[in-house]
Amino acid sequence: MAIDTRVGDHHDSTPQRQHLIGDVMSRDPSLNGMIYFEAVARHGRVARAADDLKVSPSAVSQQIKLLEEMLGVSLFRRDKRQLSLTLEGEQLFMAVTSAFGLLRDARQTISRRQVSHQLIVRIMPSFAVRWLGPRLAEFIAQNPEWDLRIDASPDPSNFDREVVDFDIRYSPTPWDGLHCEEVLSDYVLPLCSPSYRTRLREECGPDDREVLQNARLIDSVKAVVQWDNWLAGHRIVRSPKSAALRFDRSSMALQQAVNDVGVVLESTTLATQELLEGSLVPLVPELGAVNFPAYWLVSPSRHRSRKLVQVFRNWIIDEAEKHEKTISAFLQSHDIAINNIPDAFNNISFQK
Repeated sequence: MAIDTRVGDHHDSTPQRQHLIGDVMSRDPSLNGMIYFEAVARHGRVARAADDLKVSPSAVSQQIKLLEEMLGVSLFRRDKRQLSLTLEGEQLFMAVTSAFGLLRDARQTISRRQVSHQLIVRIMPSFAVRWLGPRLAEFIAQNPEWDLRIDASPDPSNFDREVVDFDIRYSPTPWDGLHCEEVLSDYVLPLCSPSYRTRLREECGPDDREVLQNARLIDSVKAVVQWDNWLAGHRIVRSPKSAALRFDRSSMALQQAVNDVGVVLESTTLATQELLEGSLVPLVPELGAVNFPAYWLVSPSRHRSRKLVQVFRNWIIDEAEKHEKTISAFLQSHDIAINNIPDAFNNISFQK
C-alpha cells in the first residue's frame, strides 16, 4: 500500500487542528503506539513496518487502532489497499519524527562522550586566551586520550539545554542553584607601560591624584571594578571632558596599555605575563589593589561525579594555587597593599 505524507497541500488552521499536538501530550499516549505509527508512516505499509519492528502485522494494526481511539481522530485514510495520512496524521508524524530524532542525537552524544572521554568547558574569552591557554599544553600532555573542547564565550551555559560539563565564570559572587567553587581571587589596579608612567610623572610630578587626573584612561567595560568606582573610592575627580577608551574585551584593553596608549584598570590574573616581563607596571602602587573572588567553577551538582570533571578540576585548582603564589610575590615586591571588596570603596556598588 502506498502512503502519502505530503504536508504542503493542506492549510486547515482551525483551533482544533492547531492544538492537536498539545492534546496528544496531555493524554499521554502509548510510546509503543507512537513507535508503531512512525514505522507505518515511514514504510508506507503495515507489513513492512511489522518486519522492521519484528512483530506481526496484526500487532501493528492493533496499536494504530488503539492510538486513534486514544486521540479521538483518524490518522490514516483507508481506500481499498492504499493508505494516506490525514492532516492530523501528518501533524503527528512531523512531531514524532522530530522527537525521535532528538532522542537519537542525545543518545549518540552521550555515547560519544563515554567512549571518547570528551570534556566541554565554557570560559570567559580573555581568561581562556591569557590564563588558561598557556597552561593547557601541560594538561593535554598528561591526558592525550581526552577529547577536550574549550568554548570561549561570555555567555553562561544553560545546563538544562546545552551539553556543557562546567563553566569558568567571572564574578565577585557565586550563582544560586548551581554548585560554585572559587578558582582564583583577582587583584585589580591601574597598569600602564613603563614609558607611559615615566612620561606622566615628568608632566605631573609625584602626586598620584594629579597623575590620574591627567592620564588617558582605558576602560574594560565588562570588568567588575570600573574606573568610576575606583576613582570615587579614592576621591579623585577628573574633568568631564577627559578622553577615555572603552573595550569590551580585557585583552584589547591590556594591549593598548602595552602600546603606550594610556592606563588600564585591570586584572593581574590576565596581565601576569606582561607584569613579569615588565611591559606593564603599576602606575600608583601606593593606592593598592582591589581583591575579590573572581573566577568560579560552575556546574550542576550532578556533573561533579564525572571522573573527567574531577580530574580537570583538580588540575586547574593546582594551577591556580601556583598562580596565586606568583602574584602575591609580585605585589609584595612592589609594596602594594590589598583592599578587599566590599570594604575597598565604602560600599560603592560594582558592576558584574
